[in-house]
Amino acid sequence: MMAAPSTRLDDFLETLEGACDAAELQGLIARLRDTLGVRHAGYHWVSAGGDQYGCSTYSAAWMQRYIACNYLRIDPVIRGCFRRVHPVDWKRLDWSGRPAQDFLRDAVAHGVGNQGLSVPLRGPGGQIALFSVSHDCDDRAWALFTETHRRPLILIAHTFNQKAFDLGPGHIPAPAQPLSPREIEAITFLAMGYSRAQVAQTLTISEHTLRGYVESARLKLGALNTLHAVARALSLGLIAIA
Repeated sequence: MMAAPSTRLDDFLETLEGACDAAELQGLIARLRDTLGVRHAGYHWVSAGGDQYGCSTYSAAWMQRYIACNYLRIDPVIRGCFRRVHPVDWKRLDWSGRPAQDFLRDAVAHGVGNQGLSVPLRGPGGQIALFSVSHDCDDRAWALFTETHRRPLILIAHTFNQKAFDLGPGHIPAPAQPLSPREIEAITFLAMGYSRAQVAQTLTISEHTLRGYVESARLKLGALNTLHAVARALSLGLIAIA
């Protein structure tokens, strides 16, 4: 792992601040990876209106598998960062469940790395974003890396976030309509990882009735699908999960 002297990160930040279009950000995320000497760097945001923008150095095979396996639903990094505003070391997240452990093994097998740091980010209109770096190394080396680069990475993450909003396909949507108590319950349990059958059983309702609550919440939130509805509700503080 490279030392990435502060002058090199300062140069990178200056270049980032001068970026003129969204396509340029993909080249910059690769440059940041090389400057830091890590395995990967990535950034992704979802606006409250459903627009998305992302750039990363992850392989196309991993990104396709992530989507095909619906890993967004169980990814401890995503779930953990929804509830935080400060940088999150992946090792401090809950990887105890079998699905999370299987996901981690798959990620490592696809070259993501066994260590990672993510910076949760928010936008003015309910947008949510995540800026991450990952690498393969032991805990001691990673602790030294994060201690050295934590502050500049926070600054770079927020600058990247602002640039993505300025240059990307986002917009600031109208505020979401209030959710009913039942809609909040349904979305909250789904955010906690419950299956639809489990949610229906917990709320003592049929799955057909549950679908009605979820669809109503999705429309109120302006979400494209259930996962987006959960993300939107979390980012707006309409639901909270422990």
